[in-house]
Amino acid sequence: MRKLATTLLLIGWLNPWCGLGAQETTSRQNSTQQNPASQSQRQSEPTTTLRVDVNLVNVFVTVTDSHGSPVGGLKKENFVLKEDDHEQTISVFDKESALPLSIALAIDTSLSTRHDLPLEQASAKRFAHSIMRPVDGLSVYGFSEVVYESTRGYTSDLRRIDDAIDHIRVGAATALYDAIYLASRALDHRKGRKVIVLITDGGDTISRIDYKQAVRAAEEAEAIVYSIIIVPIESSAGRETGGEHALIQLSDDTGGKYYYATSTGDLDEAFRKISDELRTQYLLAYYPSQRTSFSEFRRIEVKVAAVPEAAAYHVRHRAGYYTVKSEF
Repeated sequence: MRKLATTLLLIGWLNPWCGLGAQETTSRQNSTQQNPASQSQRQSEPTTTLRVDVNLVNVFVTVTDSHGSPVGGLKKENFVLKEDDHEQTISVFDKESALPLSIALAIDTSLSTRHDLPLEQASAKRFAHSIMRPVDGLSVYGFSEVVYESTRGYTSDLRRIDDAIDHIRVGAATALYDAIYLASRALDHRKGRKVIVLITDGGDTISRIDYKQAVRAAEEAEAIVYSIIIVPIESSAGRETGGEHALIQLSDDTGGKYYYATSTGDLDEAFRKISDELRTQYLLAYYPSQRTSFSEFRRIEVKVAAVPEAAAYHVRHRAGYYTVKSEF
């Protein structure tokens, strides 16, 4: 009897811990069921020479000439990099095209863009076919009142990408900032180059995330944002100019660019320019040598030097980085 009582007491003491273990297991199983592509994605994710170091700051740089054409062939000694006005030593230099590319392609499927959606889908598929390599990954997002990841993960399978673009869901409202935020969070843990391409008329009507949160998420993920702003009728009274200006600023802050599109030809041209830039970018990385303030945001400046045409070059890169990441 004493032995039985001791056994029951031991079981009672262990039971809460056993229950906790069961809850954790269930949580993991649910997480796996909710994202069945996550495990295969991690297994198939390409390796890269990009160094992983919490103290190493990566700066992805695009250089264009006076005609807006990308400039290739520059060397490490052609760049001057500063953080908060203090020059830094460039520890890593590479031509960006050598690194794997992750693209979040986010297409506005709200009522305001429904008329142009078939043209946007066709142009997006042509872009995917022109840019994708086996080491790269692309994820398709459709956003209206909800954000839906049509590919359910990143893939280089063009048939899967085409199918995902063809089957994005049409809705009513526009959760643009939610789409930027969710795409950035998904890109945050991927390796190599990270890009968000937005196709939208620029108006946000229903997002739970605000503009500042969306920008910060993109900056923390080191994502370069390219915005293709659809303007069916430029003089339209319903044109969302405030949203357009927000996208222009977002693209500028992350080192990307914006394009206006009023026709299929404009869409194709915007995608062609984005593709050309992604093939001629540079990676500069450095270990910050000095802290001059307690601000959590450090500003970055990159210039081209020791090149005869440098004065005519335009250099684009992210505005800076946060020393502490947001808690999500």
